[in-house]
Amino acid sequence: MRQTKGNGLSILLIGIGVLILLGVFGPLLGWLFSLLVPVMMIALGYYGIRRGNNFIGWIILIIGVIWLMGKLSWVIGPIFGILLILYGISRLRNGRTRY
Repeated sequence: MRQTKGNGLSILLIGIGVLILLGVFGPLLGWLFSLLVPVMMIALGYYGIRRGNNFIGWIILIIGVIWLMGKLSWVIGPIFGILLILYGISRLRNGRTRY
């Protein structure tokens, strides 16, 4: 079997294609699996950055983060609201009302 250095990008592209296809069929397999696809893209992006392929790694990582934020937007919004309320209460208690 012949080994070449160009196989890494090919395998990465095949893996991304498989993850995208499985992400489309995620609702059929359950909500947990549909969250697994963006997490895997983040992991693949991080792995690409660590291996020295910065451009492709950052692109995959950013797409994975945006995709995961879209999937978790139903929980990110209320958490952000609670954090704002707690920060406002802590500012009132400390007496720091100035900018």
